[in-house]
Amino acid sequence: MIQDIAPHTYDPAFRIQEPSDRDYVLHYEYNKVMLLKEREGYVIPTFEDLKEEEDLKPKARYLFSIDDRAYFCVTDMKMPEFGGYVMEGLPIFRTFEPLHQAFAGITGSQIYRWWQSRRYCGHCGGKMEHGEKERSLVCSKCGQTEYPKISPAVIVAIKNGDKLLMSRYAKGAYRNYALIAGFVEIGETFEDCVRREVMEEVGLKVKNIRYYKSQPWAFSDTEMIGFTADLDGDDRIRLEEDELSEAGWFTRDEVVEYGNFISVGHELMKAFKDGTI
Repeated sequence: MIQDIAPHTYDPAFRIQEPSDRDYVLHYEYNKVMLLKEREGYVIPTFEDLKEEEDLKPKARYLFSIDDRAYFCVTDMKMPEFGGYVMEGLPIFRTFEPLHQAFAGITGSQIYRWWQSRRYCGHCGGKMEHGEKERSLVCSKCGQTEYPKISPAVIVAIKNGDKLLMSRYAKGAYRNYALIAGFVEIGETFEDCVRREVMEEVGLKVKNIRYYKSQPWAFSDTEMIGFTADLDGDDRIRLEEDELSEAGWFTRDEVVEYGNFISVGHELMKAFKDGTI
């Protein structure tokens, strides 16, 4: 999955530090990221790559490190007009290589979106400022503290004998097959969320709900918790058309493989196809 970057090591610890020339620059604008086009694809630029344009180091804010290289976000800058710099949509990180750079690029975007959505305090309207001791935003007037937005969600591989339930979303740019998924509500366990989402989206009951594994999914500011479950009773699908465009039962041979298994959903689909779940 996208966070499985071994032998590289991700270090999310909060720090205040100055960038070096070999550290990476992550610049986002809405749902796009600045990349450097090279012959064989794209790379995340370094401060060394950009130092002829302007001195970005005073504007940079530390995000995290992978191995001995740090990643910084720079929001106040103009993209160079020359030299191969382009703004690409964030979905590029679904297929970006190497994988540890894909993980860095999409994880940085989650922090950026949180900063952009918390410019002012939701309690008093005061301006939010970056915390000095932890990854937080603190109101300059009332002191209310906000932490990064991480939304728990479940995704479940529903088995009906030798068939797997797969669906397609009714909205959004992602058009491949996926598993049933949804965000956890207040006061709800993960298992209750599985039951509710399955009933709401396809009108089915499930049993034998078992934890599979979890993953950070920064594309939607989510911590995704994967489960398997068995159909309980009637297999007739009653589609929630506002959420899904289609859903059906697929045999192992019919399950589609999508190459890079960067998500827990695709890994679950692959595991069913291989007969390991």
